[in-house]
Amino acid sequence: MGSDKQTPVPTVDEDPPTPSTALLSFNTEDSSSAASDDSAAAAAASASKGKSFLSEKPTTTIVFISLLLLTCIALSAASAFAFLFFSSSSDGSRSALAPSQAAARPLVKLQRPVVLLVSSDGFRFGYQFKTDTPNIRRLIANGTGAEQGLIPVFPSLTFPNHYSIVTGLYPAYHGIINNFFVDPNTGDYFTMGSHEPKWWLGEPLWETVVKHGLRAATYFWPGSEVNKGPWTCPKEFCKFYNGSVPFEERVDTVLSYFDLPAEEMPAFMTLYFEDPDHQGHKVGPDDPQITEAVARIDWMMGKLIKGLEERGVFDDVNIIMVGDHGMVGTCDKKLIFLDELNPWIEVPPAWVQSHTPLLAIKPPPGVSPADVVEKMNEGLQSGKVTNGKYLKVYLKENLPSRLHYAASDRIAPIIGLIDEGFKVEQKKSKRQECGGAHGYDNSIFSMRTIFIGHGPNFAQGRKVPSFENVQIYNLITSILKIQGAPNNGSYSFPQSVLLSTP
Repeated sequence: MGSDKQTPVPTVDEDPPTPSTALLSFNTEDSSSAASDDSAAAAAASASKGKSFLSEKPTTTIVFISLLLLTCIALSAASAFAFLFFSSSSDGSRSALAPSQAAARPLVKLQRPVVLLVSSDGFRFGYQFKTDTPNIRRLIANGTGAEQGLIPVFPSLTFPNHYSIVTGLYPAYHGIINNFFVDPNTGDYFTMGSHEPKWWLGEPLWETVVKHGLRAATYFWPGSEVNKGPWTCPKEFCKFYNGSVPFEERVDTVLSYFDLPAEEMPAFMTLYFEDPDHQGHKVGPDDPQITEAVARIDWMMGKLIKGLEERGVFDDVNIIMVGDHGMVGTCDKKLIFLDELNPWIEVPPAWVQSHTPLLAIKPPPGVSPADVVEKMNEGLQSGKVTNGKYLKVYLKENLPSRLHYAASDRIAPIIGLIDEGFKVEQKKSKRQECGGAHGYDNSIFSMRTIFIGHGPNFAQGRKVPSFENVQIYNLITSILKIQGAPNNGSYSFPQSVLLSTP
């Protein structure tokens, strides 16, 4: 960040010039005459008489020559420094070449590229600084990281974001538009336990990998239990979600994949941890429980690293550590009640598909969504609704285009954007509690999470600008050297993050 302080104006040195300074000063008229042929002849005549300049002023000449030599040395050093500075990367990377120009490090033990995608749910950007995290810090120091965090897709919720990471699609295109929602055509309800292929659109990475004749393994990831395309969720390589499985067991199972023969080893693997999201919802992002949870995740990463090192493959594996979203503190004093809008329009519970942190409303047939939006905003802006100014309601087609949240009939026709830390409820209650939430506008900094890439395809010690998680799909297919499915990411993006491969 810039500073409001102005650069100090150099003060004028009022002390007398030093002897060296005096020697460097000159009179222009004297200099001109000294440069003439007549002066040269006079000097020669003087020398012939034994009155040379060197014999008359030896000290002045020596000092002058010394200063001249020092000046030349200084200029040479400055030139060398400039060359080194401009030929090296601005982020301090060990390579003097941009990632797209520098070559990926060759594999030592593995026969082909392997990507291990690790998710720490609700790992808000900045959590890595809450406590000593030597293992995560090691990955950052020797890998490539998003300097200001990874940007989730909107809504910044668990299922939409995890599925965006593995498909490269925004929720409107991959179909998982919320953790819970209703199919407007069938009336069916989607929950986090829905494994029917009809819900899960797009092509997730495990499906892409299998299509190319490689193996994939998923230890918990939203959508991985779904049998779709060539992916059948094989028992030995696909785990149905069970939150009671200890983190240590998950790590051990993933490590066991590296004990398989080369032709059986999965080329793509996922590993999922619920923390620190679990604690964040209960106590918010600033409680000591979060610090403990972050330390536990770091310990798990250390266990993973140690296991890979013992197998001699740590430097061969491309580990990508991400979160799905951030976290912000909430309290019941930051509430907005829909019932307070009754003087303008009644919004019954049957219309509301989601209250917080994404307000989704679907009026019944015969009720104009545009009229509902107009009357709701009138009430919210009246100053008579508690915290009303912290909620803005839109027709979904009028949402900011950067949210990419309109092109699906699964998205309710009316969407309310709630300001950071506020919640919407139907009516007042006596409940008073504080905790944490996510799901807000993905431009809010507290919704950001982490991205760390470590391995032969990532530059060491490099920082890259923040980016949306839909770019990760193309990163992984580029590392694996396979053709990915159409997606919302940029096909050129990997060139700006990954080291080049032959």
